[in-house]
Amino acid sequence: METNTIKPNLVFIAIVAALGGLLFGYDTGVINGTQFYFSKYFDLSPLQKGWIVGSALIGCFFGALVSGVLSKQIGRKYALIISSILFTASAWGSGLPEFLPQSVELLVFFRIIGGLGIGIASMNAPMYIAELSPSQSRGKLVTIYQMAIVLGFFTVFLATYFIGSDRTESYNIETGWRWMFWSELIPCLLFLFFLFFIPKSPRWLYLNNKKDQAKKILENVQGAENVAQTVAEIEQSVKEAASEIQLKDVLQKSVFGIILIGSVLSALQQFTGINAVLYYGADIFEKALGFGPEDVLQQQVLLAFVNVIFTILAMFTVDKWGRKPLLITGSFGMILGFLLLSVTMITDSVGLLSLLGVLVFIGSFAMSMGPIVWVLLSEMYPNRMRSIGMSIAVAVQWAANYVVSQFFPVIVESETNNQGFWNGSLPYFIFIAFILLIVQFTRKYIPETKGKSLEEIEKLWE
Repeated sequence: METNTIKPNLVFIAIVAALGGLLFGYDTGVINGTQFYFSKYFDLSPLQKGWIVGSALIGCFFGALVSGVLSKQIGRKYALIISSILFTASAWGSGLPEFLPQSVELLVFFRIIGGLGIGIASMNAPMYIAELSPSQSRGKLVTIYQMAIVLGFFTVFLATYFIGSDRTESYNIETGWRWMFWSELIPCLLFLFFLFFIPKSPRWLYLNNKKDQAKKILENVQGAENVAQTVAEIEQSVKEAASEIQLKDVLQKSVFGIILIGSVLSALQQFTGINAVLYYGADIFEKALGFGPEDVLQQQVLLAFVNVIFTILAMFTVDKWGRKPLLITGSFGMILGFLLLSVTMITDSVGLLSLLGVLVFIGSFAMSMGPIVWVLLSEMYPNRMRSIGMSIAVAVQWAANYVVSQFFPVIVESETNNQGFWNGSLPYFIFIAFILLIVQFTRKYIPETKGKSLEEIEKLWE
């Protein structure tokens, strides 16, 4: 099947599953628009504020860990339904109305609930899309998931600005931040509704001896004339793997290496510094780059726009250029972006060139480590270890996210960073070192999976 013959119903299925990515971006982004106001409402100390902001990441970590078990026991589709329910509960509970006893503890509780939903969706959504997609267009379809994450960040930024821009600060402190959280209920309920109209994963059905049902689904989404080889490969793969591996089997020699490669790649996505730029973007623009508060909104919109454009570029090149060329090219682009930013900081010439550096970094990430990591994680694991492998890799990613989010501001405010040669640029050189590691790691350990079926990829590891 050629990439230009993707069936419309498969595109619809991929978009519905990718709504989990939109909620991923929306839920992690909504905290940025609300934190200024709820911090004043609760009169939070810096420690309490950090705990509320970071609490969702704890839920993400544990959600990713349990997602493998959920995916195996009840299937990808129903795991996504559970995640949509958790998203909905979190959105409503985070903005409890004024007549209910909202507290810091309850807000943290509902942020953790939302994190559980993100962890489950971030593992199951890309894997589900990959398992229904033909090999020639799998990269493009899985990249829809990353596009949805980017659009989630962008949408929540616009939503929180729209809700709070024409209101008084006192209104936003008392009520506005609640509506910012509640705005997530719209995509949450749409996600939950449409999930009931998509099929189960055919590969999960095969692993659970429901071959006829799986074949019908493949014929429906890929076309009857195109599934014979896919079905034969799945059946052979399932026959060779008597059962899916368990957590206790992870240390087996034939299993550990593949899971380690996926987990390292997943962690390196975060050690590029992407979430430091996204989470602390306003601080970077206002403090590090010298822009005034009145310019921050414009810079954030520009950042989101570049993110979207280059994610679209990745979507239309991943199945043509391949995974490894995009990873390596994007890595050099990220290095260039951070070097531009760092040099302007060291030489006290912060300005438009600094902004250009940030945008080059964002664009390079958006065409490489952003979408391509999700594509590789969704396709690199053999059938028998796909659930547990992705679960571990995504959990590692959230742990790495937490580390970066916690230590970035510490390094930024350190004496070493702000005195002498570095002049505020130290964290970006640390990120550059990790990006150089990505180039070497990709060259040595990441196989090219372009155009290969999931079962053909399985044989690469042999």
